[in-house]
Amino acid sequence: MKKLIFAIAALFLLVAVPGCGSGSNSAGKSQEKWSVRMANTLMVQYDTLLKMDGGRIRWQYDVSFVGQAIDKLGDLDPKYSKYMEDYINFFVREDGTVHRYRVEEYNIDRINPAKNLITLYKRTGEKKYRDAIELHIQQMREHPKTESGGFWHKKIYPNQIWLDGLYMASPFLAQYAKEFNAPEWFDLVTKEIKLAYQVTLDENTGLLYHAYDESREMGWANPETGQSPHFWGRAMGWYTMAIVDVLDFLPKNHPDRDSIITILQNVSEALLKVRDPETGLWFQVLDLGDKDGNYVEGSGSAMFAYVFAKGAKNGYLDKKYWDIANTTFDGIIEHLIVEQEDGLIIMKNIVGPTGLGGNPYRDGSYEYYISETIVDNDPKGTAPFIIAALELDR
Repeated sequence: MKKLIFAIAALFLLVAVPGCGSGSNSAGKSQEKWSVRMANTLMVQYDTLLKMDGGRIRWQYDVSFVGQAIDKLGDLDPKYSKYMEDYINFFVREDGTVHRYRVEEYNIDRINPAKNLITLYKRTGEKKYRDAIELHIQQMREHPKTESGGFWHKKIYPNQIWLDGLYMASPFLAQYAKEFNAPEWFDLVTKEIKLAYQVTLDENTGLLYHAYDESREMGWANPETGQSPHFWGRAMGWYTMAIVDVLDFLPKNHPDRDSIITILQNVSEALLKVRDPETGLWFQVLDLGDKDGNYVEGSGSAMFAYVFAKGAKNGYLDKKYWDIANTTFDGIIEHLIVEQEDGLIIMKNIVGPTGLGGNPYRDGSYEYYISETIVDNDPKGTAPFIIAALELDR
């Protein structure tokens, strides 16, 4: 019965999409863009975003990222925007408080969903969204920092800067600065981007380590540099996406704009040196592609496709990156996408939640990174797949 319901829902979505539903199923699929196909697949798998978090109901960074990505298809059909709106409205109360969000946890991951709050406030003008935005700004005003000025990744991870966190907060703060005339946040955002680069950079390769512990107390931290042991693909994906998205809002005359574009260029060139020549994708542990157990990983590869496409389109990166983005996307389709008979698609080789420290302790070793669970259609891969497809009009 469950399979029957799934198939009926899939057929309904395919028929509902403009340009699809006429002729055979294969004809419809061939006309449908990959961005739409992935959105439709996820909306069949999860009739509400609330079901995407493994049964947990959380104000969650990756689930909200999927909502943000699918919302970009709202011009095709309002159902795509409603999918995101329903998720946000479950949490946001009329007084602007947010269910299951607590400022005092100082978890930078919880800032990412607030990007959708700005979208909905601009769309509706409703005060509850404006108040909820300010709640997240309150967190970032109070959020603890390292002595060097970098936001802690979480209160439970003191003195640590993770590349992941740059994406979670920086584009939101840059957009807030622009939309609500608060330019002081621009300076803070660019400082955070430059600092994270400085403390995670490996001078020999140009790649960035996953994280940095300023206290040098963590077991995973190099006692001399504070850096974690390996270059993790998705971490660099989060970081580079942060830069191209911040640049959407950062004033053209901001004194740090050229500096962060240069960082983007340097990191992009370093990434090309560790790209898998066979698939055109990137490995879970970036520089150890030939080591036993490593694999081409979907989320980081999709993030780089997005970054390179957007960077080339907007002139931050050389025009060659547009072609690289397209061949990367081709590689994802060829090696990581499985097309099912019902028209739905599965994206493989997406590593699930990955981090450092905690309980059980994640030591940042090579063995740790390659042993984390791989999840089909994990939101951390499907969301960047959708936005990469949109940038490339694929």
